[in-house]
Amino acid sequence: MKDPFFQPVSGFDLPRYAGVPTFMRLPYVPPDHARFADVDIGLVGIPWDGGTSNRTGPRHGPRQLRDLSTMMRLEHGVTHVRPFEAANCADIGDVGPNPVDLPDTLDRITAFYRTLQQSGIRPLTAGGDHLCTLPILRALGADGPLAMIQFDSHTDLYDTHFGGFRYSHGTPFRRAIEEGLLDPTKMVQIGIRGSKADQTDLEYAAEVGVRIIPVHEFFDRGVAHVMDEARERVGDHPTYVTYDIDFVDPTFAPGTGTPEVGGPNSYQALQVVRALTGVKIVGADVVEVSPPFDQSGGTALLGATLMFELLCQMV
Repeated sequence: MKDPFFQPVSGFDLPRYAGVPTFMRLPYVPPDHARFADVDIGLVGIPWDGGTSNRTGPRHGPRQLRDLSTMMRLEHGVTHVRPFEAANCADIGDVGPNPVDLPDTLDRITAFYRTLQQSGIRPLTAGGDHLCTLPILRALGADGPLAMIQFDSHTDLYDTHFGGFRYSHGTPFRRAIEEGLLDPTKMVQIGIRGSKADQTDLEYAAEVGVRIIPVHEFFDRGVAHVMDEARERVGDHPTYVTYDIDFVDPTFAPGTGTPEVGGPNSYQALQVVRALTGVKIVGADVVEVSPPFDQSGGTALLGATLMFELLCQMV
């Protein structure tokens, strides 16, 4: 029986351009709200891009994603899943970053997600750059390493950037493996492509057992075959799903900081999420949406749609 409190505002009751935007027009239930303990899946924003190495802007992603997510409705158009009837979902707000202190921001994010974990709330997150995923994993993977399925054009497995600095959006999953938050033998990275500074990320992946499926293999094998392997690799292990919008070709998602040509189209972007059925998802994110590079909102609309697709899988 659905709880009326956790239902989105209908476009038949209030125009989608009206009202205060929350993720998917859900109720706003921050941690101090009386109904916080009743939330099953919490949608969270992390407006921070302190790990960005080139074009900043993902700090503005959550706000634009909230705005474009007002286009999401009650039922999935293909699977007919009705996520808001299957689980109590709510927008639980943003993690407030410290824009001038990277370590402090990482700690703030981890503390916020520990609160969610202790309350039994599974998070669906809008970033922010990809470094945001590391402190989330520090909370969700504290009791044992997680499996992970990553959609991306970059591995984010480098060791350091800029003279030995260990924390950027190019290093989070190296740190997560080193900290025992991820099991590399239960990780798969899909869509990797583009020119490279060196091979050290690929060498590390081979050393620890991360499975990388480059984009040419993705296209040669097709979505169904690749996703069969991804599901087999993670099995029934608790799994985190992370989706960098630059997995998608910039023709369809130009609003991102490090675009790489030759990627999947927007339909294939949805297909890979629809193929996650059966995966034990403990949390998920969509990161690196950068509104300054696509003020039309098209990239954010795709990002918001991917969040809805992930939500349908999580319920």
